[in-house]
Amino acid sequence: MDKKEIEYKIQELKLDYIRLQNDLEKMDSVNGNISPLEKQIAELEVELSSLRKMLNEL
Repeated sequence: MDKKEIEYKIQELKLDYIRLQNDLEKMDSVNGNISPLEKQIAELEVELSSLRKMLNEL
């Protein structure tokens, strides 16, 4: 993966992260089950961290 592809993927994941955060807030406000959303957010954080590491190594 080149630098542009990594940067694009990071931006894409950031948008997903924001969407999931909003969904989490909505579910939490109605006392819904937030566990699956928290898991997805954690997975995104790991993937973002990995991509940032790759970007820094370039």
